[in-house]
Amino acid sequence: MIDTRHSRRLFCLGSLAVLCACGFTPVYGPGGGGAALQDAVLTDAPKTRDAFLLVREIEERLGRGSPATYGLSYAIKVDEEAIAIDQNDVTQRYNLLGEVTYALRHLQTGAVVTSGKVNNFTGYSASGSTVATQAAERDARERLMSILADMMITRLVVAAPTSAT
Repeated sequence: MIDTRHSRRLFCLGSLAVLCACGFTPVYGPGGGGAALQDAVLTDAPKTRDAFLLVREIEERLGRGSPATYGLSYAIKVDEEAIAIDQNDVTQRYNLLGEVTYALRHLQTGAVVTSGKVNNFTGYSASGSTVATQAAERDARERLMSILADMMITRLVVAAPTSAT
């Protein structure tokens, strides 16, 4: 009979050895990409409410670059899609489809470190009063910008180690 606890320990130790051998580095560990970007990214100034929400989320996670090593440019696109229409032809639910195209560049050299595009969606109900519908839309936009910021930051920290070396 095989002792399952002993087998699990051996598996975990073996997995750890394989990860160390392949050069795996924790993102937020010493020398990881998360540490390289912390307080080192200057994000373009927001010009819209959506941009303000996105930048706020990025700065909460990465801090404000002062002095900054990297500059982050972005372009936000949000489309609204009616997804639930009742028998009276009144829209009861909407989806907000968001897309952010971004580029992280080294401020001294101007070289683009990484760039990409993230997209996702949120929804909101339009079945209440006008005020409730407007509040639901504002909340959905805030959630969408938070989701898109999370996705961007994940990709940025993964790309950062190659730029930090």
